[in-house]
Amino acid sequence: MAWVGSLLTLGYIAAPVIFSMLERTSAGSVAAQLFRIEGMLGVVCALLLLLIGNRLVRSGFADYKRVRWIVAVMLLCVLIGYFGLQPFMNSLRVAAQEAGTDLAHSAYAKQFGMLHGVSSAFYVVESLLGVLLVWRLPGRFSSGPVVARGQSAAVAARRVRR
Repeated sequence: MAWVGSLLTLGYIAAPVIFSMLERTSAGSVAAQLFRIEGMLGVVCALLLLLIGNRLVRSGFADYKRVRWIVAVMLLCVLIGYFGLQPFMNSLRVAAQEAGTDLAHSAYAKQFGMLHGVSSAFYVVESLLGVLLVWRLPGRFSSGPVVARGQSAAVAARRVRR
């Protein structure tokens, strides 16, 4: 799962390293660009996983029903956290720059901190759901297609291959 790996790597390894090596304003700009890429990757991966999961469930693989719900909630976290909150955070950053000060020392610092905290909470939820998703993904030994009463396993397998 590239999405979950990048989510965990960016949020819990790359971003802290960036903030430890660069001054706060530069680190924030770099991290914002990386999180923008992560947001786009999250939307693309979630949509692909939902499409694949729907096809598998329609084909009789009931194990993927719960996977679709996990992916749907992760997508909601991306949409709220990145596409809902980030534009407000960016507007506060720009307003502070236009006022001639850095964000930390501006009148917008408290509001930015609150939005950042809410955004971080959505990121943590998305990360935990990502770990749950990887853990819950049906593997090689999944139950396979659901066989209807009176239907042979061979008929069910042919139905899946179509």
